[in-house]
Amino acid sequence: MRVFAKVVEHGSFARAAQAMDMSNTVVTRNVADLEAHLGTRLLNRTTRKLSLTETGLQYLERVKQILTDIDDADAVASSSARKASGTLRIYCQHSFGQSQLAALLPKYAEAMPDVVLDVTLADYPIDLVEEGFDIGILLGLQKFDATMIARRLCMSTLVLCASPAYLAKYGEPSTPFEVSDHKILNFAFEQLRHSWPLSWGNEKGDIPIVSRLISNNGSILRHAALAGMGIMVRSSFTLDDDFSSGRLVQLLKGHHLGMMPVNLVYPSRRLMSYKVRSFVDFMSAQFPAPDTDPWLDLM
Repeated sequence: MRVFAKVVEHGSFARAAQAMDMSNTVVTRNVADLEAHLGTRLLNRTTRKLSLTETGLQYLERVKQILTDIDDADAVASSSARKASGTLRIYCQHSFGQSQLAALLPKYAEAMPDVVLDVTLADYPIDLVEEGFDIGILLGLQKFDATMIARRLCMSTLVLCASPAYLAKYGEPSTPFEVSDHKILNFAFEQLRHSWPLSWGNEKGDIPIVSRLISNNGSILRHAALAGMGIMVRSSFTLDDDFSSGRLVQLLKGHHLGMMPVNLVYPSRRLMSYKVRSFVDFMSAQFPAPDTDPWLDLM
């Protein structure tokens, strides 16, 4: 199409070949192949000049628009590769999104004013590519496709906590095995349903539990804990405000259910758009020590 349009523009195969840095033979073959593909003649050729057929004239008008659209599309793609712009779709684990990401997004938006942020908070399994997300922020227990690139932001410690009202009524466990005697608010992971693998120092034990409430939503569990329903396991990044205000109390300090990575996940490093690269770099700068838990001192 480009060769055909250039031949018409210059009125000559030879001049079109020179303008496009091609041989006369290649230019002639391109136009001939195009006519063969379409099954019709586009140009009338004589020894003195070229002229468009009626079909060729109609085809040329459409070709010009198509080539303009292609150039525009290339320009948009090229620009987005160099500049953070357009819509950035982010999927984030619910509690991390509420407690951490929400406070960081305004800083990113200020630095990248041409990016529109489209953020989904949820805890359900997701195929980032199939559902059209550019980036996911996932906890260690959330699965993602092995072909995805995962960049660790930080570690999160799973700690035990309860409200002062609950502890006043039922007492505070002083050893891990006393947890079995308490009312449990449990997250809906199968591996935590019947026991909690508590670690302390160099020791570890599976503590049998009976759950009073099970949910896949951390907010429901938190509200139940605040209301004095039982002992909850919670990621450390969600607890700063509740601990500092005294609404919740950390139990068995030095004991935890392990540490989970908080991962930034995206489809590919190859041909990554600048908006994705800019967000990856921004989040990495907010969490410069990926192997540590920045929220909680368990000692």
